[in-house]
Amino acid sequence: MSTEGKCPVMHGGATTVSMGTKNEDWWPNALNLDILHQHDTKTNPLGPDFNYREELKKLDFAALKKDLTALMTDSQDWWPADWGHYGGLMIRLAWHSAGSYRLADGRGGGGAGNIRFAPLNSWPDNGNLDKARRLLWPIKKKYGNKISWADLILYAGTVAYESMGLKTYGFGFGREDIWHPEKDTYWGAEKEWLARGRFDDNAKPASLENPLAAVQMGLIYVNPEGVGAKPDPLKTAQEVRETFKRMAMNDEETAALTCGGHTVGKAHGNGDAANLGPAPEGAEIEDQGLGWINKKTRGVGNQAVTSGLEGAWTTNPTKWDMGYFKLLFGYEWELKKSPAGAQQWEPIGIKEEDKPTDPEDPTKRCNPIMTDADMAMKMDPIYNQICQKFMADPEYFAQTFARAWFKLTHRDMGPKVRYVGPEVPKEDLIWQDPIPAGRKDYDVAAVKAKIAATGLSTGELVATAWDSARTYRGSDMRGGANGARIRLAPQKDWEANEPARLQKVLAKLEPIAKETGASLADVIVLAGNVGVEQAAKAAGVNVTVPFAPGRGDATDAQTDAESFDVLEPAADGYRNFMKKDYAVTPEELMLDHTQLLGLTAAEMTVLVGGMRVIGTNHGGTKHGVFTDRVGALTTDFFVNLTDMAYKWVPKGKNLYDIVDRKSGATKWTATRADLVFGSNSILRAYAEV
Repeated sequence: MSTEGKCPVMHGGATTVSMGTKNEDWWPNALNLDILHQHDTKTNPLGPDFNYREELKKLDFAALKKDLTALMTDSQDWWPADWGHYGGLMIRLAWHSAGSYRLADGRGGGGAGNIRFAPLNSWPDNGNLDKARRLLWPIKKKYGNKISWADLILYAGTVAYESMGLKTYGFGFGREDIWHPEKDTYWGAEKEWLARGRFDDNAKPASLENPLAAVQMGLIYVNPEGVGAKPDPLKTAQEVRETFKRMAMNDEETAALTCGGHTVGKAHGNGDAANLGPAPEGAEIEDQGLGWINKKTRGVGNQAVTSGLEGAWTTNPTKWDMGYFKLLFGYEWELKKSPAGAQQWEPIGIKEEDKPTDPEDPTKRCNPIMTDADMAMKMDPIYNQICQKFMADPEYFAQTFARAWFKLTHRDMGPKVRYVGPEVPKEDLIWQDPIPAGRKDYDVAAVKAKIAATGLSTGELVATAWDSARTYRGSDMRGGANGARIRLAPQKDWEANEPARLQKVLAKLEPIAKETGASLADVIVLAGNVGVEQAAKAAGVNVTVPFAPGRGDATDAQTDAESFDVLEPAADGYRNFMKKDYAVTPEELMLDHTQLLGLTAAEMTVLVGGMRVIGTNHGGTKHGVFTDRVGALTTDFFVNLTDMAYKWVPKGKNLYDIVDRKSGATKWTATRADLVFGSNSILRAYAEV
């Protein structure tokens, strides 16, 4: 038999040949642990010894800004700049990189450069931003590892605004790149781009599915043509308000960003969208990572198609000015169709001198346009009032926008101490969750001795420390033990924190902090350490839990209580807590929490098993406490979970009896968050260890 044409490699590599049926295809309901290991260090080409913060110290910040400023007007034939200025394109790149952030779980945003990878690099709303990244490549190549893609993309947008006349608020470097897609981040359940199916009630924007913020699959914010592509500025205003709220912006910030974002640049829809090729992830190999290529007509410059809308918002789209307001409020507007067929608003009876010129031919003038969201700024009473304030005080508008832009591009970056560079603002902002520095010069051993003498149980000590720490989110570096915000509203009243038990413990720990000079944040963590050490000793093992002092105690004035509401645990598998039943399983909720905490599957396994036997369950329940020696850090959870002397009998939606096979007596009870460590093959392998 001839072997000509047969595949010369084993299937399963990066080929176009089918890789065969995957595990998740055969068993779609099996728990997928991939989200815990999506940034394996082996994928990082810079190696384990690379320190980005150290590399940043070598960066010539002034030279970088000079090069970026020059780039803005260095138009390229392969992708010509509108009006000879790439400012609008670079702003959109930065905006869409940062704009995927959502407050509910802190995921998305520009803090890791994830717009370079799928699905974000191929979202319909990110059309042609691949060209902006290629325009930045010579600068990235010049400065190498001294500047991350994440920093460069967002800084390019900030420099673009400066080059067009805006006095920006500042900039902080320090974002480290990821090296492959965050493919396990939940972006929605829709199976097609721009589908609309994430509202319980389409007439109620607040019914948008959590943790999502964008209204449709593949959009950053809202549909520019209107709700469900049906223009209605008042309805669009409500979706704009909800989606920006979920991205941590209030009404004034939302209005400033909308108006300021459209003060420069243009929308592109002067052609037939059907001529565009596939997005970058689906493009041919010879396209070299570029997508949406038009191979039938010119398709660039004044004939480019991106959103499908066509036109600029202002008379001078490369200048920071008040032109947006002049046109929006100075004319009446009517619905028209762009050359690509998109619905957009155009002015009635506009003066010739108020029209922007063609982006390539200065002898031609074109109608400006507005999206449905722009019209919402005029027609919604609240947004209209804010815009009137902006129009009456251009300096106030510029300052408000500059601060909102800074927040947009830094919201997911974490505490201000992570900011690097000469342009970091001195002001502490409430959304940065500021925390004063704590002392490090106190006697740690003396603090631990005082904690041990309080009479608090090991379970109380460990549970309180855990509750203080478990709010941490690696997605945006919010929450955690630093700041001791567990003693402040809203955390002190959360059901998951058992307020009565919490106050009992804090009443014992607060005097220790005052007596020793340690912060309460440090004392709470040390209390957990003392509890673990006591539990280990009770099991016959002497251990010392490592500790680093220096946490500070935040105040109410330093705490944006409303934004901390989203950190409230709906479930905590580590303490066997479920606020109510959810559509997703307890083990899936535990997996999501674990990923935000930055823990691995092995670390999750050992923590759950240890916390069960120490006795940290919420409300003191006995579910999963597979031991007769509660308070001792034994391996009993794993030993009894894997013992075939027992069988597991369902007693309800999330409750099971652990029954002795011989006697038929119920020995213990358990939840799904316990039994998953025996049922899932990977977690069972860890449990067996």
